[in-house]
Amino acid sequence: MNTVYLDFVPSMSSKLKKNASLRIFLIIIGVLGVYALLVWILVYVEQDSSQSNLTNYSNAIWYSLATLTTVGYGDLFPGTIYGRIIGYILMLTSIFIFGLLIGQLTTLMTTIRENKKHGYSGTNFSGHTVIIGWNEFGWHVVDQLVGVGRKVAIVTNRKENVELIQEKYHHKNVFILFCDYNNYELIRKSNIEHAAITFINMDNDTEKLVYVLNLKKIFPNTEFVVMLENGDLKNAFLSAGVSNTISTKEISSKLLASYMFEPDVASYSESILSYAKSDSDHDIKQLLVTSANPYHGKAYHEVFFDLKKRYNSVLIGITKRDKYGQKKLIKNPIGDFKINVGDYLIIILNGKAYKLLKKTFGVEEGALKEKRR
Repeated sequence: MNTVYLDFVPSMSSKLKKNASLRIFLIIIGVLGVYALLVWILVYVEQDSSQSNLTNYSNAIWYSLATLTTVGYGDLFPGTIYGRIIGYILMLTSIFIFGLLIGQLTTLMTTIRENKKHGYSGTNFSGHTVIIGWNEFGWHVVDQLVGVGRKVAIVTNRKENVELIQEKYHHKNVFILFCDYNNYELIRKSNIEHAAITFINMDNDTEKLVYVLNLKKIFPNTEFVVMLENGDLKNAFLSAGVSNTISTKEISSKLLASYMFEPDVASYSESILSYAKSDSDHDIKQLLVTSANPYHGKAYHEVFFDLKKRYNSVLIGITKRDKYGQKKLIKNPIGDFKINVGDYLIIILNGKAYKLLKKTFGVEEGALKEKRR
């Protein structure tokens, strides 16, 4: 029952603004038509009266407008019984017409405000992260993404989440869309087709897998990442088209075991996984090599020593594509290993060094969405 309601309400709301605008337009046209007819009848019944000054259209229009707006100057008035009847109609309907127009305009403005609040106007974010599904874990993910300057589009099917999210995050970085998850036309409002990655943040693994399969049919070029409760389902998700899967139990168990035997290593690992909040904080960043990159064409070991000397940063790996076009992460390679355009350098550095490297590399951190061939 709730699903039907959530699917119906956003669909109805997305059309309400257009319907309200059309309704107001038709009301205005209808009112003008009725008043034009009344003015014509007024002139027709008054034109032969010696006591009337409403014998021409100029005076009749002035009289109808003065009556409609409840100004009532009294300079013009009908002289026949039929003219007075039309005057009664103008006076009585003016209250109704103004009330109707004000009500419709209020509805239109409210609808526009609600549509904007619920995201039905869409977003122009590009290269952003789309999160479908909202819970406590979503807060932590968005905190990390916003902390590194990433734009995020959040899709939730619970209206109470909208205000909570808007209160915490600035609208320039976070876009919120309220809709049923199966309403794919509204999902499109998150600009999912131009997102760098889509995170499916639903309650259970089966629900996530079914949803990915359905969403992949509508948005075939979209890349997905999911968090799994059951790590055994990893291959099923990869076969469904998911780019990356993370197992909560696997990560937590590894970190816990590390804290038991190598607490300093575990503490260090945890700290560099989060974003650098200050210039002295360290984290790991992934930076794309472009043709303008000064390290393009140089050997890996040369870049390693230069980054350490110039930026006090440590190059720990590189991502390349194999002959099939698949990305492959190579950890700390040895030998005559060249860095080429399209590679990603994996670097441990602090916030200050990142600001300098960002200017040198001419790119922001993170993987970029690439066009499918």
